[in-house]
Amino acid sequence: MMRLLLDTHLFLWMLDDSPRLSREARNRLGRPGTECFVSAVSFWEIAIKASLRRKAFRVDVSKLIDAAIASGLSLLPFLPQHAARVAALPAHHADPFDRALIAQALAEPLVLLTQDRQLARYGRGVSLV
Repeated sequence: MMRLLLDTHLFLWMLDDSPRLSREARNRLGRPGTECFVSAVSFWEIAIKASLRRKAFRVDVSKLIDAAIASGLSLLPFLPQHAARVAALPAHHADPFDRALIAQALAEPLVLLTQDRQLARYGRGVSLV
């Protein structure tokens, strides 16, 4: 069984059925036996970027939560153990949201599914699509 944690953009693209979501990503998400998670960190990131009026993040976060559940995604809380794991990460990436997602993927364990090539430097906890 594969357990995937969706990067924030992949999560939004999946819900929107965006053409930006690659065929490979669609195949991975739909593979039998795959359990997909979305992190509380992603909702936090979306809420902050929506409040900053970023174009790609003009969404209602409350509705996103309902949509995530309706689409069969499991919601992953951000726990103190995840925060402690962030402190132990190498400084490959400065974005605090991405670092939190990496920490969660490594701690759970899950595989972070992303298109962000910089995150691949974290190794086994990341899969590029």
